[in-house]
Amino acid sequence: MFSYEGNGMGNENAADVMKESLAKNLVKFYPLAGSLTLGLDGKMHVQCTGEGVLFVEATSDCTLEELGDISYIDSKFRELIHYVDGVDSILNVPILTVQMTRFRCGGIVLGIAMNHILMDGEALLYFLKSWGKITRGIHLSVEPYLDRSILSPRQPPILDIPHPEFVKLKTKTSTPSDQESRVYQSFCFKPQKLQQLKQLAKEKGSVTNPTSFEVISALMWIMRTKAFKTEPHVTIKLLTAVDVRTKIKPPMPECYFGNCLAVSCAVCKAGDLIEKPFSFAVKIVQEALKKVTDDYIKSTIDYYEVTRDVLQAENTAWISKWSRLPFYEIDFGWGEPVQVAPASMVWNFAVTISQRRESGNIILTLGFPESVMERFRQMMLLELEQK
Repeated sequence: MFSYEGNGMGNENAADVMKESLAKNLVKFYPLAGSLTLGLDGKMHVQCTGEGVLFVEATSDCTLEELGDISYIDSKFRELIHYVDGVDSILNVPILTVQMTRFRCGGIVLGIAMNHILMDGEALLYFLKSWGKITRGIHLSVEPYLDRSILSPRQPPILDIPHPEFVKLKTKTSTPSDQESRVYQSFCFKPQKLQQLKQLAKEKGSVTNPTSFEVISALMWIMRTKAFKTEPHVTIKLLTAVDVRTKIKPPMPECYFGNCLAVSCAVCKAGDLIEKPFSFAVKIVQEALKKVTDDYIKSTIDYYEVTRDVLQAENTAWISKWSRLPFYEIDFGWGEPVQVAPASMVWNFAVTISQRRESGNIILTLGFPESVMERFRQMMLLELEQK
């Protein structure tokens, strides 16, 4: 969701302007106007059929102020995104849908739903910035790079690096019933708390220069393990989505449009994570991120090509760093967004986002079964309130 104040201007024809500029942008980003299909090789492909993108117009009787802080996830925000529910296959999920909601105060919320099969957050950002430029009458100097063969496996594939992110764990721990309600919640990390966690991570000199994302990831992983009551002997993982555009050699074209992610994998025993100092968790998170090098990325591509394994979810936490993406630069002529935040979350996945453009606060949003979330919430709030 992208929330815009609208600068008090009349937005009666804003939807028409947005649809016209979207159509022009889709000429450049034409795969988004297609549909997904499964090829004979077992891989998903885009049929560039020119079906277009569904654009929904909506109005609200409330103001943006009444809507509240959208960085804290709330089920009511789903009304600001056009979802296609009840589909029986990922192939039937639209590649992209857009909903534009106008508020009584003149503000606008632009809701974007995307199919992650085709693009990652960086690619979505590129598409939206291009759309914004066209809307403002700015010519696109660079067109998107759409050739996916640039990420083809080596011939022959070289499997010389272990990939525990794909390895099914041997132990299995009891988890709450799938019938239990899933609860999503957001937690705010203020600069003072982030600095405190970084100092704690650096005790005894085992960690150098920990980032805000690394300490949040480590803390979330520890508390998640406690909340799930994972047995000490169980091997657990933390998977982190890493943008590799500048890590791979040669670097990807700046205008590359598609998924360009690798997954770092931190692994340890649940007992070690819980019982050892906080610096232990931060160190293995940091080390896992540092392992995502050019060799690691190319090995990941080769590994998947040969095995077709999927990333395992058992005893595993997932997290992604949205706070690194400059979504606040997306301008459609109403100025920069006041807030940018997810309207909903994928199950068992956590993201970090900036609360506002000029704010140093970072929001952690994630979802667990109700009983697990209650334990997690109590621990996290206690930590965040601690001076």
